[in-house]
Amino acid sequence: MAKDYYAALGIDKAASKDQIKKAYRKLAMKYHPDKNPDDKKAEERFKEITEAYAVLSDSEKKQQYDQFGEAAFHQRFSQEDIFRNADLGDIFREFGFGGRGGNDIFSQIFGGTGGHQGCNGQHRPRPRKGQDYLMRLTIPFRQAVLGGERRIDLDREGQKEQLEVRIPAGIESGQKLRISGKGGAGQAGGPAGDLMLEIIVTRHPHFSREGSDLYTTVKIPFTGACLGTSVEVKTLEGTKRIKVKPGTQNGSKVRLKGFGVPGRSGEQDGNLYAVIEVEVPKDLSDEQKELLKKLKDLDL
Repeated sequence: MAKDYYAALGIDKAASKDQIKKAYRKLAMKYHPDKNPDDKKAEERFKEITEAYAVLSDSEKKQQYDQFGEAAFHQRFSQEDIFRNADLGDIFREFGFGGRGGNDIFSQIFGGTGGHQGCNGQHRPRPRKGQDYLMRLTIPFRQAVLGGERRIDLDREGQKEQLEVRIPAGIESGQKLRISGKGGAGQAGGPAGDLMLEIIVTRHPHFSREGSDLYTTVKIPFTGACLGTSVEVKTLEGTKRIKVKPGTQNGSKVRLKGFGVPGRSGEQDGNLYAVIEVEVPKDLSDEQKELLKKLKDLDL
């Protein structure tokens, strides 16, 4: 089944609701099963355009489709989600097709809408949970490590809301937070769907992360590497002075225990590693050159 819904209807993304409906009506008149009995190709084409219309005529589904693209949309929306709350009865009645209206099309071509028959023989849908929403949330590196509160703006079925979201310490890019009940409205009395926040962590100019450990680069002079020194190291919450042992090699690491990612549920905190970078001076005075020559003569 076609997944490029705009191409299926022969329209572009700027098309209005009226243009979307007009394009669908024209194609549905051509490929409707009542006009093409026992024509499998026409039936498949009808499926394509009907699925496209079910998404693009629904402002919330269209927004999700436009925001996340075809592949991501179809990973998160089943066919049941796509046709949930879709009502094509009116548009088919306009055609004058008596035998198979919107609900009958779902039942006979798409395999049913999951409803049941009430005691009076009428079709009544079961209560269904609303569709889940997916939203990407970009947070700074420091907040991802230490946690905190984040305010987000949510457009939920035409209603704008502000939510305070708790960011747990140690969250990483690609992980998701579930906010219960902040997705699409339920059907037939069912509960609302959930909001899934996919976390994107920005890069930090001074720190990198591997699991629960953090890394930062600390520069020391050549003499400090040879004779030993002390140096200030930036942490996410301030600075810490460390000692560098004599004879420290370029690329060596000094561990600052417990200054990494906070541990969860009784786990130990991660560590911060100061990666030593020995600076080699580019410009030397004559006196410095003479001293280095003497050191060279001493096999240093």
